[in-house]
Amino acid sequence: MVAEGIIALIWASAGIAFYNATDGGFSTAGLLAVGGGNSTSVYQISVGLLGPIGSILALLGVVACPITSGDTAFRSARLTLADWFKIDQKGFAPRLVLALPLLAAGYAISFLDYGIVWRYFSWSNQTLAMIALWAGAVYLCRNVGAGKGFIAAIPATFMSAVSVTYFCIAPECYLMLPRMGVAILFCLIYMFRVYLPETKKAA
Repeated sequence: MVAEGIIALIWASAGIAFYNATDGGFSTAGLLAVGGGNSTSVYQISVGLLGPIGSILALLGVVACPITSGDTAFRSARLTLADWFKIDQKGFAPRLVLALPLLAAGYAISFLDYGIVWRYFSWSNQTLAMIALWAGAVYLCRNVGAGKGFIAAIPATFMSAVSVTYFCIAPECYLMLPRMGVAILFCLIYMFRVYLPETKKAA
């Protein structure tokens, strides 16, 4: 995920530089005016900066990579469900029992607006990171040292704010929850349910 973040920063910098529409410093006006979203901007930047080679990279990055990512996602979902419901996956028939409903769900999602689907995917990715950080904070606090958990608890609080923010500002959500309040609530739960009990045990 660190590597993904670095790649995202590189693409963000390339987008700002490529679509700079003013002469008085950097501006995102040109980037915001692009039609087609992520795939269009990736294609234009790749072709504009690298020519024919860029078009090949754009094809691989925008078409081939998402296909392999989708294949991995479906396989991971199938194996996760098999683990939850204790379904053996050695035979071909048990695999179809789980794969066909998942493929049907994916086909139904394909009729939705991909802009919204992509936003939900990004949110789920950030939420997964938040959950992993909180789990790491609890583990460190209980098994390493009461104060060690803050190494993960502090970024977990930030990621909680990031995850909740989406539901506060996304037009398809319409939830006007105080995002920082929810993030602080998560942090307080960690403090009173994990950190303080561990410090009392140590004392």
